[in-house]
Amino acid sequence: MKSLRLLAFSGAALVVLSGFPAMVSHASSSEPIDTSAVQLEQQQQNGIAYLSGGIGLDESRAIQQAKGYTLHLTFSTGPGNEYVPDVDIAIQNMQGHSLLTLNQVGPIVYVQLAPGRYVIVGTRNGHEHRSVVELKGGAVQDLNLHWSDAT
Repeated sequence: MKSLRLLAFSGAALVVLSGFPAMVSHASSSEPIDTSAVQLEQQQQNGIAYLSGGIGLDESRAIQQAKGYTLHLTFSTGPGNEYVPDVDIAIQNMQGHSLLTLNQVGPIVYVQLAPGRYVIVGTRNGHEHRSVVELKGGAVQDLNLHWSDAT
């Protein structure tokens, strides 16, 4: 199953072998997005709105055009920075209280958070990454969680 999932996402990974910055240039492309290939829907948890997706070029371009999300998370693995969609994410305030918990999301997640400092914990295949981000006055903060192995 894991092999099939990785194979299914190889098309998107080939397009963005150099990671998130390459995708940003595609997002500003004037090429139309095939909306039939886009499965994005804003969701909410604990009053926090978020988007999760980015499978395939059209969906990744569509999510990158979404406005109003102050935290942009991307998940990648390996030396080719291949996108991975199977990450568990926990966003906590600095006191350790859980604000948002998402399972098996990605490879791109956009979150609407108020200004402040947050702890982002990403877990994939039992390997955890922990980062602190500071959101200031509506500015967008980008964070890529990268796992060095392809497990």
